[in-house]
Amino acid sequence: MMQYTVVLERCEEGGYTISCPTLPGCISEGDTYQEALDNIRDAIRLYLRAVAKEIEVLKQREACQTAEVVV
Repeated sequence: MMQYTVVLERCEEGGYTISCPTLPGCISEGDTYQEALDNIRDAIRLYLRAVAKEIEVLKQREACQTAEVVV
């Protein structure tokens, strides 16, 4: 299990917009604080699944290789 920092912003019209800065474009919303947190959990799971699938597709290409780097 991984832990992610998320940013909640109250919307003028009510509810919250929530994003995960670590995962660009991973954004959700909710009518309540808790609903926003639940929704971003789902969004993060879907985001990570999509990235994992893309990595697998790239690995299947003969011209692509993968490597590990430490930063």
